[in-house]
Amino acid sequence: MVVSTIILAAGQGKRMRSNLPKVLHCLAGLPFIEYSLRAAASLGDTLPVVVVGHGAEAVRAAVGGRARFAQQVRQLGTAHAVMTAETLLSGQSDLVVVISADMPLVTPETLRRMVEIQSINPGAFTMLTILSPDSHGFGRVLRGPDGSVRAVIEEAHATPDQLAILELNAGVYCFSSTWLWPALHHIKLSPKGEYYLTDTVELAVKDGLRVEALQLSDPSEAIGINTRVHLAEAEALMRKRINQAWMLAGVTIIDPDATYIGPDVKIGQDAVIFPGTHLRGTATIGLGSQVGPNAMVVDSQVGRACKITSAVLEGAVVEDDVEIGPFCHLSPGTHLATNVHLGNFVEVRDSYLSPGVKVEHFAFLNSATVGENATIGAGAVVKNKVPSGAVIVGMPVRPVSSLKGSD
Repeated sequence: MVVSTIILAAGQGKRMRSNLPKVLHCLAGLPFIEYSLRAAASLGDTLPVVVVGHGAEAVRAAVGGRARFAQQVRQLGTAHAVMTAETLLSGQSDLVVVISADMPLVTPETLRRMVEIQSINPGAFTMLTILSPDSHGFGRVLRGPDGSVRAVIEEAHATPDQLAILELNAGVYCFSSTWLWPALHHIKLSPKGEYYLTDTVELAVKDGLRVEALQLSDPSEAIGINTRVHLAEAEALMRKRINQAWMLAGVTIIDPDATYIGPDVKIGQDAVIFPGTHLRGTATIGLGSQVGPNAMVVDSQVGRACKITSAVLEGAVVEDDVEIGPFCHLSPGTHLATNVHLGNFVEVRDSYLSPGVKVEHFAFLNSATVGENATIGAGAVVKNKVPSGAVIVGMPVRPVSSLKGSD
């Protein structure tokens, strides 16, 4: 069964109050739309269609060749947005999944389950719903005696009895392709001048076709990000999701609320992550290493049994049993071999330190190659090759009294 995915990313996101298209704002270090692209990739090999509008060129540039694009020149509602993908997808698949790029918390597992349900549903489509006392402005879901969805009532048009319904439409769908494309042309213009995708429920019921609903066990998956407040809420939820997964995998996180781990980070069993630590990009932490407190590791590889305290690593490679003291900075191109020790306030740029090298505090190494078991003294500046076993004496510390009258 061939599944196509449409990612809705045309909205302006006025409430974000930003010059950046909403779907390019970041959650846990990745743009919102990245989560939708990865979810779409989990459903099959066909390229998704991203519907662009506001900030179209920026969105196209961010997505690149991972999707095809449909342009929604005028934002006339969700059904109109889906219709812009018809020429690309009609006759190309059995099922069409529709997701919004501003809902990055929806998991690939949930989408796959929705597809499974629709694959055995002879009716028009399957939709995601949530149970929540806080409506978030979502439409209420009305079910029939057989459990199928009979209507979605928008909040603005709901009666008091309907407003008391706790099941809400999450706005994520899996349609029968052969039914979807003709049905879209029968949706009528709303009083607000838009074509709503929720009207497909009414059309399916009129056609005598069943609409299934998958109720989410975790309502937070359905959170849409429309403001910076929503973004902060989603960030906290994503952080909790990521941190819990690592703790269940055997990683100790001392204070999960104060630990920030990106979705592409890898951490070995028995590692310990202390508060205030940020692990970003493609950072990799080896078995049994201790990172933090207040460390930042970005796109760097850290080996086994290392200790990194209050340091910044960017694009660096750190082998096993390395100790990096407080307030060190490793810039891109830096490679520390096994058993290297860095003291306080050491900066290393684009350098290779061989096994057993010791660098005392306040040292600076730039484009250096340091041989095995060499020692770099406190305050030293090194920009060349240092032979194995060498001792580089740092700058002497002058007493304060000797500085009198120097100005």
